[in-house]
Amino acid sequence: MVEIIQIPVELTHFQLPEAVQERLQFLLDRQDVGEALTQEERREAEGLVELAEFLSLLHLRSKRVMQQG
Repeated sequence: MVEIIQIPVELTHFQLPEAVQERLQFLLDRQDVGEALTQEERREAEGLVELAEFLSLLHLRSKRVMQQG
């Protein structure tokens, strides 16, 4: 059985706030140049990446649903 979950349109346009995006980029840039992140910074970066990926997936799925509808 397929379950349909309705998502408010406003939520599908949500993005990481600029300051959060900048923090994630800062952490990733440090990692890219070979600087070791603390365990706390690594968990923070991983969580922000997961959130960004989730928001991207949500946006793509909502676009697909709108195109089909």
